[in-house]
Amino acid sequence: MSVPSPESCSKNACGLTDIGRRRTENQDQFLIAELRKSMLVHSTSLPVDDDVPLFGSARGQLLIVADGMGGHAAGRRASCVAMDHLITELLNRMHWFLHLERDHEDDFIDSLKDLLRQAHARILSEAEGDDTQRGMGTTLTLAYIVWPRMYVVHAGDSRCYLIRDGHCEQLTTDHTLARQLVESGGLLPEEEEQSRWSNVLWNVLGGSGEQELIAEVRRTDLVEGDMVLLCSDGLSRYLSTETLAGVVSEGCSDHRGICHRLVGLANAAGGEDNITVIVCSPEPPKNGKHAMSFRQRDGSGLKVQRFDDDDESDLSQLLSEDGMMPEDFADEDTLPG
Repeated sequence: MSVPSPESCSKNACGLTDIGRRRTENQDQFLIAELRKSMLVHSTSLPVDDDVPLFGSARGQLLIVADGMGGHAAGRRASCVAMDHLITELLNRMHWFLHLERDHEDDFIDSLKDLLRQAHARILSEAEGDDTQRGMGTTLTLAYIVWPRMYVVHAGDSRCYLIRDGHCEQLTTDHTLARQLVESGGLLPEEEEQSRWSNVLWNVLGGSGEQELIAEVRRTDLVEGDMVLLCSDGLSRYLSTETLAGVVSEGCSDHRGICHRLVGLANAAGGEDNITVIVCSPEPPKNGKHAMSFRQRDGSGLKVQRFDDDDESDLSQLLSEDGMMPEDFADEDTLPG
């Protein structure tokens, strides 16, 4: 059996990627991140180190899985380009990630779709001038959690599942020819997994570029106790929803253990592809107050100011009271936690 790559774990989530038993290169990518408010002090009379980022409260959690495809290193390059583009754009779109309100939800969803379309165009552009990269593409499944809502944006056959009360529900649709045949009545559901069309994708980022990317978006309302699982098809092709529900439910809050158990089962069942999984337990905010830390130049400790999560005026007031005006700071952005 292959040796799993080092996992990445946070307080309520863990991700793991593995090369599998048959491949010579891992072309999967994953990301677990928090989107936060931040500012960078360039100059101030306060006892704060220059050019040190100051972090405010976390506003949302981001989970991404991408499964690259293409000859040689093209698939890995495609998944890396998609991830790089998404991270860069998210760092510059704080206004709609941090101020998401229900009356602007349609605009937010349109922005999510636009993110994928831009990443699609970026991959096509990179492949255009390099024959070795031509046709490279990647699936991408992204979940953005801002309690109690979760937005899933998706293209390809990586998946997002919701596990609730021991039941596992697939939230994404596989963009394969086999699934299209099932939906049109040309293939029985029980024949889908064994169909020769089950691995033929009609909708991915990059690829041939013959048609416009379709970005699937779904919104789900979460409740306490829910578990979210994202994975590449290297996992989902081997493990049923019943198996996923059982392993996740048995593992409870041991996210690391769940990831290793699932990867082990996929490898034991064949491991013909790269295997990537993220397991997350979404949590409601603990309270409405958060801290901003100021590191003292003299090393005497931290000065902490507090402000309400949703009250922008509180932060402005604190800055003014300390003699630090908003123009002393760089533009706010979002950063992976």
